Amino acid sequence: MTRRDFARLTGMGAAVAGSLLAAEGSSRKLKIGHTGITWGNDSETAVKEVSSLGYYGFETFGNVLESWEANPELHRKIADYKLPLISGYCSFNLVDAAKRKDELDKMSRWAALIKENGGSVTVLGPNSVPRASYDFKVYKTNIVSTLNDCAKMLTDMGLTAVLHQHTGTCIETRDEVYAVLDAVDTRCVKFGPDIGQLQKGGADPVKVVKDYLPLVRHMHLKDYSGGPEYLGYCPLGQGKVDIPAILDMVENGKMQGMIMVELDPSPGMPIAAGETARIGKAYLDKLGYKFRS
Repeated sequence: MTRRDFARLTGMGAAVAGSLLAAEGSSRKLKIGHTGITWGNDSETAVKEVSSLGYYGFETFGNVLESWEANPELHRKIADYKLPLISGYCSFNLVDAAKRKDELDKMSRWAALIKENGGSVTVLGPNSVPRASYDFKVYKTNIVSTLNDCAKMLTDMGLTAVLHQHTGTCIETRDEVYAVLDAVDTRCVKFGPDIGQLQKGGADPVKVVKDYLPLVRHMHLKDYSGGPEYLGYCPLGQGKVDIPAILDMVENGKMQGMIMVELDPSPGMPIAAGETARIGKAYLDKLGYKFRS
């Protein structure tokens, strides 16, 4: 039995259990956080509004954590909202072997800041590539070895390393995701899917999550409508992603991080960032999730 076959069978069992959980009205055990990307560079407002809505945690970028460190007054204000940092999104180059050492050094710095701020998960973001001319097969070996090296380093630092596939990067399509997850050292490399990105990239997010459920330790909970705003994404419940089915599965998985609601920003957003977070909370309330009072 291959790793994928084992994962698929395990995922199917968890999916059935999740459906029973939802049908019986059992309480949800996982907590919901929110990433800061919707607010752009205004991390103070992001933390303030996410905290006020009762979300349990926060995720920001590695370079944003560097800006907090460089601005103690901003860092103090953010800390005053008492919203735990859970994870940091850290993009790095997976395709250029000549840059590996420098990229690993950067990831080590960012990981140290994640730990210093109380976080436990490093979200591994692949680098952007020109998709029209990109040949995954040329770079697969370096992608896998770089992920293994980075995840081993992060694991030794006491952090969970999760691969986050992303449109426009070197790991976007369903086949690329499967090829990488089937090849990496899963003792260290875990999976942190972005379900909206999977939908936008042409994959079935329910199937991908089911097939690799034993590796899922973190998640970006995002919806996708294909509309003109928010890079095609939309507030939760307004798009095509089967969010209830995915949540039922991960409720019975091995999640160590937190489900992170996310919505990418765009020029001329028709709904303010804080309001999109409120819509997401209301949607999740109906699915049985609780928030801080």
